[in-house]
Amino acid sequence: MIKSMTGFASATREAEQATTSVTVKSVNHRFLDVQCRLPGSLAPAESALRALVQRHVARGRVEVTIHIQLRRTAVPTIEVNEGFAAALAAAMGRAREAGYIDGPLRASDLLRFPQAVTVSEQATQAPAEDAALVQREAEAALGTALEALDTMRRREGQFLRDDLDARRNGLAQALDDVAAAAAEGSTALRTRLAERVQELGAALAPDPAAVAQEIVRFAARSDISEEVVRFRAHLVHWRELSDSPEPCGRKLDFLLQEMNREINTIGSKSEGVHVSELIVHVKAELERMREQVQNVE
Repeated sequence: MIKSMTGFASATREAEQATTSVTVKSVNHRFLDVQCRLPGSLAPAESALRALVQRHVARGRVEVTIHIQLRRTAVPTIEVNEGFAAALAAAMGRAREAGYIDGPLRASDLLRFPQAVTVSEQATQAPAEDAALVQREAEAALGTALEALDTMRRREGQFLRDDLDARRNGLAQALDDVAAAAAEGSTALRTRLAERVQELGAALAPDPAAVAQEIVRFAARSDISEEVVRFRAHLVHWRELSDSPEPCGRKLDFLLQEMNREINTIGSKSEGVHVSELIVHVKAELERMREQVQNVE
């Protein structure tokens, strides 16, 4: 399968206890290289998060960034400063005896003094529960982001495949042109050799059978049928790899190297006026395909 190595995706999960945000970016790389930027609370979960990335991505440099914002459920805790309240009750009792105030000490009287009552909040979850929650939310958000990343890389991969398939078909036609031009060149070579031998025949008095054998042997050195067959086999293998569900970028790169080797051999062995021009065109197309394949997973 032709899938691009470049892509970007993000995902956010809202839970009662936390908000988890994930961004994933992938670029070209020879192998799989996963870089994680995580909060300290996710340090114990890094191995699990890396394994999750490896299940979705086979090759490329992948940068994962995760942010966690906890929202702990809290309950209020109210504490009465008993020493202050006792001192306040005693003072009010003396004031009452002196006739300055009437009535007993009430709760509303205590609330008027900040020193009398302390109100605080305490989280209901323990740290261990928070860690488990954070990891679950991070894995779920990362999984969503990786699925979106895979969708984007498949879509871009289809554009790559369309371009590469068109170039592969063009190579097949160009190879036919090279083979035809080389065949014409080989025939012309034999004719020229035979004519040259006839011109020199009277002076050298050669053996006709030996001369014919040498002409055939010389022409055979320019035979490219074996290289052409291998080149066509590589084109067929290319289509099989493109249709396979497995990542194929490195295999396609190897095939291009082999095709480039074959076309170099064809160019060195072939005769003909137009062969060199056709060989240059094929090598240029192979180089363009190689640049595109660098983006394939």
